[in-house]
Amino acid sequence: MMNPNPPITSPEEIPVRFAEAWNERDAAKLAALFDEDADFVNVVGIWWSNREEICKAHNYGLRVIFNESDLKVTKTKVKFLADAIATVHARMRLKGQTTIDNIKPGMRFNIFTFVVHKTENGWSCAAAQNTDIIPGKETNLVEGGEIKAADYRKST
Repeated sequence: MMNPNPPITSPEEIPVRFAEAWNERDAAKLAALFDEDADFVNVVGIWWSNREEICKAHNYGLRVIFNESDLKVTKTKVKFLADAIATVHARMRLKGQTTIDNIKPGMRFNIFTFVVHKTENGWSCAAAQNTDIIPGKETNLVEGGEIKAADYRKST
């Protein structure tokens, strides 16, 4: 797969480019941000183990689940682990998810964690994980086979 992106010159560009590719509905451009053998864990724990799987999953998601969505980076923090290795945490806002079963999804906020490294062609992502932010909740619990967010502070 030819990389459709210009070289990435700093780690903080990764989430910006991710959001741009998302909003353009360009799964190939999004997947090109990742190493060939990158790992990606989505918000419900589905784990893709290479660029091809990341591209295929996002191609489906951007056509079906998020075909009119808008993703915006609202905060970024970079922590260098070495000169050429960093973690990037990015808070994002997602709106416009596709209606399902007559439910129009509301706005979501999430935190992406990207593990990035510098290559001869610029910065690249080795791994990413997406986590929804659920206001007022501390953890998840399973009840009757369904997972739901919970806050133990309210029960004490």
